[in-house]
Amino acid sequence: MKIELRSLLMAALLGSMLMNTPATGQKKARPDWQRLLEQRLPVYGHRNWIVIADSAYPSQSRAGIETIATGGDQLEIVQAVLARIERAPHIRPTIYLDAELPYVDEQYAKGIGTYRQGLKRLLGDRPSQSLPHDQIIAKLDQTGATFNVLILKTTLALPYTSVFLELDCGYWSSEAEAMLRAAMKKER
Repeated sequence: MKIELRSLLMAALLGSMLMNTPATGQKKARPDWQRLLEQRLPVYGHRNWIVIADSAYPSQSRAGIETIATGGDQLEIVQAVLARIERAPHIRPTIYLDAELPYVDEQYAKGIGTYRQGLKRLLGDRPSQSLPHDQIIAKLDQTGATFNVLILKTTLALPYTSVFLELDCGYWSSEAEAMLRAAMKKER
């Protein structure tokens, strides 16, 4: 009986080590997050989201929201994701940042100033919008009811540093959509 119990425990331990998901349902850190991104981007389009999140970002329970622990540096992952999206002709990102980010004090979050400078350099002239963190989370939750959201968790341990990318159509602008809707309204 003692040997059988030990065998069962060893089998369970080995099984959990081989499994890709711990009890939380969140995937373990994998160096192939880029391959996953490459698989998702061709099927992602208007209204899908990609989030590059800090290490304390919660794993959301909505079925359409997938959370992956990358084990990587946030700014490097933001740069890689933006570069990959820019090579995809069918999508373009709308960038959202937490409205709280400019107010986080270095006294309470060592390195936040350096992070903000690095993010500003990385984003360059790309436009971004700021919304309160809770509003962005609510948008993701709502979106996850109908559309897929990919959250790439990083090792960054600074608050309000997640970068949210709402994907939009890469070959149709907001202006073109507005003109289309105006023409349709005029026809009625």
